[in-house]
Amino acid sequence: MNSPHTDYYFCEDLLSPDEKQIRDEVRTWVDRRYLPKAADYFEQGVFPVELIPEMAQMGLLGFKLNEYGGRGKSNVSFGLVCQELERGDSGLRSFVSVINALVIYPIHTFGTDMQKQRWLPELVSGKEIGCFGLTEPEAGSDPQSMRTTAVRNRGGYVLNGRKMWITNGSIADVAVVWAKTEDGEIRGFLVEKGMPGFSARPIERKFSLRASVTSVLNFDNVAVPQDNLLSGARGLKSALMCLNEARYGIAWGCVGAAIACYETALGYAKSRIQFQAPIASFQLVQRKLALMLTEITKAQLLCIRLGRLKDEGRARHTHISMAKMNNASEALKIARSARDILGANGISLGYAPIRHMLNLETVNTYEGTEDIHILAIGRDITGIDAFSCEPRTGQRSEAGSNIYLDLK
Repeated sequence: MNSPHTDYYFCEDLLSPDEKQIRDEVRTWVDRRYLPKAADYFEQGVFPVELIPEMAQMGLLGFKLNEYGGRGKSNVSFGLVCQELERGDSGLRSFVSVINALVIYPIHTFGTDMQKQRWLPELVSGKEIGCFGLTEPEAGSDPQSMRTTAVRNRGGYVLNGRKMWITNGSIADVAVVWAKTEDGEIRGFLVEKGMPGFSARPIERKFSLRASVTSVLNFDNVAVPQDNLLSGARGLKSALMCLNEARYGIAWGCVGAAIACYETALGYAKSRIQFQAPIASFQLVQRKLALMLTEITKAQLLCIRLGRLKDEGRARHTHISMAKMNNASEALKIARSARDILGANGISLGYAPIRHMLNLETVNTYEGTEDIHILAIGRDITGIDAFSCEPRTGQRSEAGSNIYLDLK
């Protein structure tokens, strides 16, 4: 789906002309506007907010939305967008993923008409930014254990708690926040920048996703009016539906990161001379390159089929789990192998693999770790819940029913 170096199975033939055009449009933009400064963004630890209007102009925010100024494109087309953005950097794709899957999607799916009219045009145009607050310091793979609370008052709810590892958090105008009400039900709220008691601070000293805004959100008696409740979102399932959307984009994005690493390694191996020969002529280097390309090809085919199933309304959450689990894991292995082929140069930001490798350490963890996705798939194919640490009784445990990927 890219250059002849990486389209080994002619996956290009599986795409429509419109899908190819969208991919090429984003690829050209990434090559021209992002990659020349990608290493600088990463080294300096900054996200290029000045590029947000350009992404909005291309219709990348609200990409699948048919209303409110959205572009109204397919899931396969969105996947290709994510692939090309992450070929640039995981932070770039994360920004677009969060806006589309974790902010626009829940407002459009669970919000009131007033909420949609207030926020969706602003988010699609890039004039306002959003984030998604689910993960907490003590609740990662087990969000049912969240400690952020929402207590009813006369005008709405009062939120208290903290969210961690929130992409876009400290630059967001609105946060889609999930909190537990007094009756134990998880509900979604739109918390706006400037609300008294609500604060966000960036997480610093990270070695991964450096060209991305990652934040802590704090809620200290934040009064959220009733009008800011996502009335259609009830229970953890609603939050997990949003994450399912995000994981889909991640599965495609990992292909882009893997392609960037492979093509860098291939070009380097052909030009690097050792022992009077290019290292591409050595058997062990060829083995690494062959295995890298094989995994990229498998990931491409997995994504295209998944995208078609999603467009047909037949994709299940475990289908998405399989793609996210496989592609993130294999992309990380490809990045490490590419870094190895580059030798000492592999640790330099003058080459893409070390940057992608560090980013993919995060991508392999967030939106469900590899282990969690494996257990979700295992439960689906065997009918047996392996999440619980208790002796198996043939019944699903409370822990199993609360786990991260339970969308049944």
